[in-house]
Amino acid sequence: QVQLVESGGGLVQAGGSLRLSCEASGRTFSSYGMGWFRQAPGKEREFVATINWSGGTTDYANSVKGRFTISRDNAQNTAYLQMNSLKPEDTAVYYCAARWRGRSRSEDEYDYWGQGTQVTVSS
Repeated sequence: QVQLVESGGGLVQAGGSLRLSCEASGRTFSSYGMGWFRQAPGKEREFVATINWSGGTTDYANSVKGRFTISRDNAQNTAYLQMNSLKPEDTAVYYCAARWRGRSRSEDEYDYWGQGTQVTVSS
């Protein structure tokens, strides 16, 4: 079992930055690929970024590429999403998720989910 807790959301002006954290319980965090997803009001949840178990490979949605950076610190059992140059359309609840070993864009391939953290970007 892996329990995930997100933090770091909040209200920020367009052009600003936020860093989301996803802290995992358990001793096997380093065995899991991690993903970030988001869900805006009235929309389906969508893929944002993913990183494999070692942090060696990453993948991003086109809408955030060049602005967001996913990373992880296995010693701290924590994954991060650094979000720069935020836009109002980035407003959503952001979720982190874990799956065994590899990275994936598909939310169906993730086994564990956090409760989400709200990010609001004002224009």
